[in-house]
Amino acid sequence: EKAIKLQVKEEKACETKKICLHAFTDLTYVAPIVFLYLLKECYVHGNLKATKKFRALQQEVHQVLCNSPQPGPATFVAYCLYILPIFGSYCEGFSHLIVSAFHRFLKTAATTGDSLEAKIIAVRLFLDIVEGSIDHDERIAVKILEVFDIKLTDIEKVASQSKAKNDRRFHNVKAFLEQYIFGFIESESYMTAVNLLEHFSIRQSGESFLVKMIEKKQFRAAEQWATFMGKPMLSMLVQEYVDRNKLKNAYLIVKKNNLRQEFPDVHHKYKESALKKLAEKACWDVAEAKANGDRQLVDYLVYLAMEAGYLEKVDELCNRYSLEGFPKAQGIHCFLNLNELGVEDIIWVDELNGLGKATCHIEGSKVVGLDCEWKPNYVKGSKPNKPVLNKASHGYSNTTEFAFKHPAHIVGYNFHCDVKQLAQSYGDLECFKCYNMLLDIQNMFKDPRGGLSGLAEKILGAGLNKTRRNSNWEQRPLSQNQLEYAALDAAVLIQIFYRVCDHSHTADALDGHNKIEWKSYIVSHMDNPRKSRKESRLRKEPEPEVKDNEA
Repeated sequence: EKAIKLQVKEEKACETKKICLHAFTDLTYVAPIVFLYLLKECYVHGNLKATKKFRALQQEVHQVLCNSPQPGPATFVAYCLYILPIFGSYCEGFSHLIVSAFHRFLKTAATTGDSLEAKIIAVRLFLDIVEGSIDHDERIAVKILEVFDIKLTDIEKVASQSKAKNDRRFHNVKAFLEQYIFGFIESESYMTAVNLLEHFSIRQSGESFLVKMIEKKQFRAAEQWATFMGKPMLSMLVQEYVDRNKLKNAYLIVKKNNLRQEFPDVHHKYKESALKKLAEKACWDVAEAKANGDRQLVDYLVYLAMEAGYLEKVDELCNRYSLEGFPKAQGIHCFLNLNELGVEDIIWVDELNGLGKATCHIEGSKVVGLDCEWKPNYVKGSKPNKPVLNKASHGYSNTTEFAFKHPAHIVGYNFHCDVKQLAQSYGDLECFKCYNMLLDIQNMFKDPRGGLSGLAEKILGAGLNKTRRNSNWEQRPLSQNQLEYAALDAAVLIQIFYRVCDHSHTADALDGHNKIEWKSYIVSHMDNPRKSRKESRLRKEPEPEVKDNEA
């Protein structure tokens, strides 16, 4: 019985599909309401995602309009828009679909042959929407005006000839429309209001309207309105942006509308603001590229480097651009360094023998500090670069897989992000998919502001110089400053760990005055632990596909 019902259902679906396809190829005897019903059936029974279905049906509707529907493509679309509200929840989406298909059709069609008749129907539809007798979205109302090229004179003509002439509201169509638009302004639908004001060339609202849009962060609407109003309003907009420190917005308006003579300082202020944001993110190489050799901007970049305590960057820029007059930067900020932490026996691992030496060094350690660095990727949507793993043990060293398998305590800061990055970059190494005895220092303190540097300052009395965190960690060899930065980030975790341990059994705890039970923050992780026993049984009969699914 179920098989018969399924077969009948499939036959009905197939029959509906045939009717729909026929309707899309020949609309000689198909009324708009029948067409819309078939369109809905196609959407409902389609097995693609909503976006793909929309595009496919948009193509079908465009084909329909090319097949000369009666009494004409433009009139056919107008009638469809009139009828669509009875389709409830499908109305808005199908309205956008049909309007967009009609707009595409108009780009290629020389003439529709029924534009005058269609315009009259569209005007009546718009007036019915304004009156509230037809329920259409406000954006559809604007699109109807645009796609049918309805002007104020067209509305006045239809209003004078229709039953609306007995309605006092239509005695002054412009005033009526202004009141309609004012309703959108009151409801803060600024984009719709601006589109209508521009479409009907109504230039009544002024500075207060512009300021209101900016205050509500409707920048696109404000810029469109100012462009429509002309140069004085554009100048007012630029000044508002400058006063509110929206320098990028101001710069783009100045550039687009050729207002550099009126605002000569905006360009430079914007560039300086962009450099400062990059410097705050430690993207010094990108900031230097943005400066593009401009002496004034390079000077400002040197000033930012001095302010950040990035002394070697100051010297680097001064030497590269032959800059003079800058004082030798001396201890502008007091940061931790390896000497202050008593770190001497550092093992730098850059070849196989060093890796073996570091592994032997870690074997006798009870605590291993781990941190990762990777070259920043500034290309939107691209994959992140592979990280460099920095490790510090009791004697501070670097290595890879051994540290994860070693039974010592692993100390990190926000380390689950580092582990995730490592697992993605080095998928062939199983060690990054599980770990034991991990203590994430970040989880022990309630106030995470300032990151590891802020925590170091709170506990050890001085912070870390983080200006090198976004340097190129893929270059070989790494600079001495990079090596020291990498070692320090890992080494300071050990210092914080021991300081926490020393205070964990006293009343004078580090975080407030509560006792820190650091052992309760130790965690272990195995990738998909529920399946670990099953995986161990399957090791005798390995099946690569099963392993991939379970991993």
